[in-house]
Amino acid sequence: MFVTKKFPLNHSGIKDITEFVCSILDKQKISKKDKTKAILIIDEATDSLIRHGDNNTEITVNLKSFLGSTHIELLAYGEEYSLANNMSSSSMYLDDEYNDDVYDDIQNIILNSLPYNIKYKHKHGKNSIYMTIVKSKHSFLYQTLGAMALALLLGIIFTNMIPMEINTALNDYILDPIKTMYMNALKMIVAPVVFLSITSCIVQFSDLTSLGRIGGKIIGFYLFTTVLSIIVGIGVFFLIQPGDASLTTNIMETSSAIAPTAVNVSLKDTIINIVPTNIIEPFYKNNMLQLIFFATLLGISTSLIKNYSNMFKNIFQALNELFLQVTSIIIKFIPIAVFCSIMSMVITTGIRTLLSVLMMFVTVTIGYIIMTIIYYLLILLLGRISPIPFAKKYAPTMLQVFSLSSSNASIPINMEVCDKLLGIKRKIYSLAIPMGATINMSGTCIHLSVFALALAKSYGVQINSSIMISIIISIIILSMGAPGIPGSGLICLSILITQIGVPIGAISIIMGIDPLCSMFRTMINCLGDVAVSTIIAKNENEIDMNIYKSNSL
Repeated sequence: MFVTKKFPLNHSGIKDITEFVCSILDKQKISKKDKTKAILIIDEATDSLIRHGDNNTEITVNLKSFLGSTHIELLAYGEEYSLANNMSSSSMYLDDEYNDDVYDDIQNIILNSLPYNIKYKHKHGKNSIYMTIVKSKHSFLYQTLGAMALALLLGIIFTNMIPMEINTALNDYILDPIKTMYMNALKMIVAPVVFLSITSCIVQFSDLTSLGRIGGKIIGFYLFTTVLSIIVGIGVFFLIQPGDASLTTNIMETSSAIAPTAVNVSLKDTIINIVPTNIIEPFYKNNMLQLIFFATLLGISTSLIKNYSNMFKNIFQALNELFLQVTSIIIKFIPIAVFCSIMSMVITTGIRTLLSVLMMFVTVTIGYIIMTIIYYLLILLLGRISPIPFAKKYAPTMLQVFSLSSSNASIPINMEVCDKLLGIKRKIYSLAIPMGATINMSGTCIHLSVFALALAKSYGVQINSSIMISIIISIIILSMGAPGIPGSGLICLSILITQIGVPIGAISIIMGIDPLCSMFRTMINCLGDVAVSTIIAKNENEIDMNIYKSNSL
């Protein structure tokens, strides 16, 4: 909605302007609190425009309302001035004896009531005051969805109407670098965020027995959901039976791009490598298992020392807050990263490539939907709380982690949701979320189950009971050892299919659609981490149910 109206640039017009704005805000069902703030600011801003305006001119009021956000702009010709120092209409209502001091206090209260909502500029002899009266609670979600839709649209247009050379240059010099820079920024803070969140969490436990009990519950739940997801993946495969031998003739890429050695399948080596050889390596390589081990060891040691325990606790908590604030700044640029990521995927893979393995994708998507329902049922049955608030509040975040395509990069986002929207106490989510990003890969398990069996069918490989057991065990190990970064699912799948006799070149069949699959499986991985955190928090009475049930997003 856009409404504009002109008023005389004099003090008699202030009342008309405020009444006009009030009538519009009433129609928009703006809360009384926000409306009162708006009128105070408009009254002050209008008076400042009048006192610095040209005679015999008008003041234009533009009111815009879009997707839950309401903005007002005041325009009038006049001399340039400092808005903060000239919003003084309140002083006319004060006694001279108290005018200066009381006016300053009132002015500060009014200006600080909406500190980030007022913008002033002077251009071409005209003063403009722009203010946001109400900012939509879903504005970030709308920005992300808009970025995704625009990227898909432009990607399709560019793929069909722009020469390939230009698309390649656009992707290589603009889209991919921006996406890489953003992912690098997230990777940069993942290690300190994981380390400090776990350490600051553990030092809060005065009773280490309680820490062991909660940690044991978290690991037990993650193993349980891992097995459930494998069952779901195998079940949907046999239900739909995707896989077609004709796909083997469409191999477009060579297998040289796959690096099977990137993930260690050995359970023994996975356990041994949990202990780092030095304290720098876990941070340098972003090794989540080693970071969790070192952070746990340091947190327990901090709780055991006496003389300096409180000092170290404060240091860890302060550093944790610092890096979470850094994370919040980086997260604000998600819509830009989403746009570049989606458009790059469409330009490089093409729609036809995505459609070529549609049935496999549909099968794995059905598995994701079933696993999502299972998580909601677990919240209801094991957490004994309604999953509806959880579903409503985590839905916007699922779109964000969808675009990031990285469980590790999504750790700070999931922590913020647990803290601010779900009311989960830090001692739970600071331990459960980083651990889940390492060992809880429900989406990856479904992905590996469906695609391994589908590719085996496509290549005529017979799956007997012993091979099926081998597949299940391998998926559990791979899901625990897989790095939570884009492309890790493709590497894990290449290892899995070679173990069951499928040529590694089969990976090229799904290579085109893997970026999209990666986004979906990351979404389910993160959903599982937050769902388990919610269940554990409820069982341990470490959740604020008032925040959980509230309607604020």
